Amino acid sequence: MAVQISPSILAADFARLADEAAAVPNADWLHVDVMDYHFVPNLTIGLPVVEALRKATSTPLDCHLMIDDPDRWAPQYAEAGAGSVTIHAEAAKGPIRTLREIRALGARAGLALNPATPVEPYEDLMGEVDMLLLMTVEPGFGGQKFLDGVLPKVRRAREMIQRHGGRVWLQVDGGVDAGTIERCAEAGADVFVAGSAVYGASDPASAVDALRAAASRKNA
Repeated sequence: MAVQISPSILAADFARLADEAAAVPNADWLHVDVMDYHFVPNLTIGLPVVEALRKATSTPLDCHLMIDDPDRWAPQYAEAGAGSVTIHAEAAKGPIRTLREIRALGARAGLALNPATPVEPYEDLMGEVDMLLLMTVEPGFGGQKFLDGVLPKVRRAREMIQRHGGRVWLQVDGGVDAGTIERCAEAGADVFVAGSAVYGASDPASAVDALRAAASRKNA
């Protein structure tokens, strides 16, 4: 499993997003948290910012839709140029149709689960997704403490993915930093979202390298 680091611009300076994207040229993805103040109690950015950011960076955008009605909006993020679009299982009414639309538009399709949502009911959808995202904090805000109780679910998700050929990426998002990333990698995650751990560092690019090295030690 190749380790991938996806810095979250939720922790970046929104007034300087192009510069903040350029500060992590070694990132595999830029994680874009789209929140609507309905599905989660926070409001962030939407399609216009994604479209502008796509023009400002060559790093692919990893759009995580924490919104109501993702079935309506997700295809538009793929059309806007996102390399990956993730919808929440708790919000989607027609997840298979939406995941297929995302793929048809050329983006990778992701399915996200909140900490309390069990992974097992979604095993039959593994053929429809390119990435499974497990939240390791309650969604909505950056800077939260990592929930160790999700790690057993990460392990079960990795076993489930292996049963289906192992091609689905397993992403974790929330509280990922130098002190938690090794545990996530050991449990089976291979894509890591990190916000404050990257953009709160004096040298964001070096922080990406350090996180990748730490995860790679456990992920090998």
